[in-house]
Amino acid sequence: MALRHPRTARLLRPADFAALRERSQRVSTRQFTAQYRLTSTGGARLGMAVSRKVSKNAVERNRIRRQIRESFRLQRARLTHLDVLVIARVSAAQQPNPVLRSELDTLWQRLIDAAAAATLNETQPPGTMRAS
Repeated sequence: MALRHPRTARLLRPADFAALRERSQRVSTRQFTAQYRLTSTGGARLGMAVSRKVSKNAVERNRIRRQIRESFRLQRARLTHLDVLVIARVSAAQQPNPVLRSELDTLWQRLIDAAAAATLNETQPPGTMRAS
């Protein structure tokens, strides 16, 4: 089923997180920062970081994680060949779910645009200019 969030769509190993932190680029919104890198694997994979600095209340942190996971699940088909680590900011804990979802939609669109630009730059031969 296309709308599942399978184990293969998650960053699970510490080595995956370390590789992403070493060789990644960033995009941000008011509530979230995403570190991403292009990969050769087929589908997008998600990692999340919602620390106790965001909220000391585990219920709040889990609510934010659920919003990230659900939003990613719906957008995963558009985010091919990306590993993404979404980091919640402290201000995310005070936002209602619709605001978080809107921010996440903006974040995914910025990731799609950034990945498309990175892919375009990789396909250009050295010394040539991109068409504007």
